[in-house]
Amino acid sequence: MSKYSRQPLDFAGLRTVSLRERGGKVKAADFASPYRKGSGLAGWLDSLPHILAGDQFRAVVDAVAAARRQKRAIIWGMGGHVIKCGLAPVLIDLMERGYATAFALNGSSSIHDFEIALAGHTSEDVEAVLPDGRFGAAEETGRDMNRAIAAGDREGLGMGEALGKWLVEQGAELAHASLLAQAYRRATPVTVHVAIGTDTPHTHPAADAAAIGSASHRDFRLFAASVAELNAGGVYLNVGSAVILPEVFLKAVSAVRNLGHPLGEFTTANFDFLQHYRPRVNVVERPHAGGAGGKGYAITGHHELMIPLLAAALIEKDA
Repeated sequence: MSKYSRQPLDFAGLRTVSLRERGGKVKAADFASPYRKGSGLAGWLDSLPHILAGDQFRAVVDAVAAARRQKRAIIWGMGGHVIKCGLAPVLIDLMERGYATAFALNGSSSIHDFEIALAGHTSEDVEAVLPDGRFGAAEETGRDMNRAIAAGDREGLGMGEALGKWLVEQGAELAHASLLAQAYRRATPVTVHVAIGTDTPHTHPAADAAAIGSASHRDFRLFAASVAELNAGGVYLNVGSAVILPEVFLKAVSAVRNLGHPLGEFTTANFDFLQHYRPRVNVVERPHAGGAGGKGYAITGHHELMIPLLAAALIEKDA
């Protein structure tokens, strides 16, 4: 006999409903289909389930393709890991195909791209060089990036354009693999958004804080001009930036609307291998709130897999 005074409920009177009447959010008709050998990327895309990320990935592909077709802005915001994963050639190709109208980089992505153009390698072993203070002490990176930024600022250029111009004019050995250089050659805007002290060139003796701040602020205003072109069908992709670019993007959205530019009914997507707070709220959710319309998507996965897949899916749509 139980010592408890409370007795279990009697479930005999519970009401039930038929399974068919109840329905369900997941339907067999939405299931994946097995991949058919030889069907290619288009076949693979068609084989994905019409559930969660399967449909979300398709929606991003369709939105980017529609933006190009309708000549709307397609802006790629990127953190440093995207360049370190070796994706510059993929991005350059997408730019040449019309799938990128502007790029926004944080400081680290510009550094990695610049070093690739200069030396063909980047991403030092931080743990090995931090103990004696050699982390971020590469002479050419700090010297040449700061020279390029200062010279560009004197000409009224933003940081992205200044760095691309310097690489092209100096004949950097691997400029063909540099997003900064190739975008400059094609007059595709690249903006670089830095926080003073976050990037290794800021510790170099040649650092000109006034030029860095001036050039990056000029780039913020140029970025805002690109964001204004997202209205009615554009796409903003945040790839691998967890803090800087989501904050920059949200401020640009607000400034554009504050100035009276219409900005609604566009698509945003965050691609990352972890979904962080700021990209979720500042990129995926907030820009579409308050009746602005449009849609935001969060696609989780490694950049070195997801961005080539996205690029291949877009190229297949051209076939």
